[in-house]
Parts: sequence; C-alpha cells; structure tokens
Amino acid sequence: MNECFGNKFILNGKLQSSDFFDNSLVYDGDSVYEVIRMIKGSPVFFYDHMERLTSSVKLQKKILLADPDALKKDIINLTKWDKKKEINLKIVFNYNKGSENYIVYFIEPIYPSIEQYRKGVKGILFYAERKDPASKVINHKLRSSIYHKLILDGGYEALLVNENGQVTEGSRSNIFFLKDDTLVTAPDDIILSGITRKHILEICSENNIKVTMACVDADRLSEYDAVFMTGTSPMVLPFNRIDDKFFNVRIHLIETLRKLYIERAEKSIASFRSK
Repeated sequence: MNECFGNKFILNGKLQSSDFFDNSLVYDGDSVYEVIRMIKGSPVFFYDHMERLTSSVKLQKKILLADPDALKKDIINLTKWDKKKEINLKIVFNYNKGSENYIVYFIEPIYPSIEQYRKGVKGILFYAERKDPASKVINHKLRSSIYHKLILDGGYEALLVNENGQVTEGSRSNIFFLKDDTLVTAPDDIILSGITRKHILEICSENNIKVTMACVDADRLSEYDAVFMTGTSPMVLPFNRIDDKFFNVRIHLIETLRKLYIERAEKSIASFRSK
C-alpha cells in the first residue's frame, strides 16, 4: 500500500507524481523522520520540528539531507499543487546502502473524533522500550508488533513499559498522569519528547500547573485520577481506560490544556507564514 496520501510528493527537492512514490524510501535502510500537522494548509510548530529533525540526524551520526529553509520551500511548493488543508505531512531522510534521499509527502490523518475527545479512548500496556528514545527513527518491527496488539485488544494507543515496570511513553505519543492537582510525566532523558508535550509543559509553567518529572509504575495506575496523551494527531486526548483500569475523563484541566495548545498552534502557523 502506497503511504503517500496526496497527488504529489517531493523527492530531493523536486515535485513528483504520487504514482512514482516508493515505500522503500521510507522503510528500507535507516530513516529519520518527522510528522507535522497541517492546519489551514500550513504546518504547525514547523521550527520546533526542524530543531528535533536536526537533532535526530546528529544523534544518528547521519548527514542532514535538507536544511529547514529548503524544507520550508518544499512544503510551500507541495501545498501549491496539492491543496490539502487538514492533514499530516511527513518528512523522511532515508539512508540505504550508500544511497541518500529525502522525501516530503502527505499521509492519511487519523484524528480523534469529537466523541473520543469527550468520552476518552482505550489504552493498553505494551512491554517494550525504544532503542534510541531521543531520536525519531522508524522501527518497523516494533511498530508492527504494537499495531497488531492494538487491533487484537481494541486499543487506541499503547503505553510502553520498560524493564523496571514503569510507563515511559506512548507508541506514538507522550503520556501524562494526573493525581490531585499535579501532573506526572516521564523525564526527558528516557523518552522521545514530543513537540506537543513541549508546549503543554510550557503552558503548565505559564499557568502555575504543577508537574512532576517521574515514571509511573504500571502496577500503580489505579492511584491516578486521570491519564491523557499528547501528540501531533491527538493533541491532548484522555484515556477512559488502560487495560482493566478505568479513569475519569471529565477533567476540566485536560480540556483547558487542549484549548490553550490550539491557541499556540494557531500562533505558530502565523509565524510560519510571516517569516
């Protein structure tokens, strides 16, 4: 199945028809990538994503195949030819047997429904750790294993549990736990710190919301009042249950964080357009 969800894509700075899209440029060899949400045809938090992309490339000891200015031009060029307003955009730097290519393309968005934001979603525990948590690299084997487990258990997201029995992060999100008036989330150095998470933490700091950086034991989930994920597609989305543990989704703080995050996202779009 072709992963490209548009009529066009960018290959090494050149616009191509999606008929020529090759999934091997994503999944063969080593790939460093970013997924950016597009709202009203513009990328959200573009410069944050570029900073993390550059960092991931350095950590993997690879060559930066395109700088932020070149990628910005590519995105503008792609959106001129393929006018999609609400969608996700993927940037992949692929390194395969001496061949180095980068691609920019749209992927099919899977956004939560209004009902899922209101009622929450189901999470499952999955015992695994990222090999390089600080780098956003494609791990096809782990992703496939999690995907099948989610289908079998009817889950929306998998919460990764390390060898110490601690919840670290989601398979495609970051995780926050709420107990009384304090949020708890894993320390930066053991997870892939997401862009959404970064802005949620800044919002918390600006609004005097208490945050503790610590891992939560998987066997103590029932001690927490609420749990929510943050990420490019879900933004701020509550869990109504994780395995057999149920949580309160009618938490005013979660809705407030989502609204404040959306306000920041809109400001980032204005910044992208003005520069």
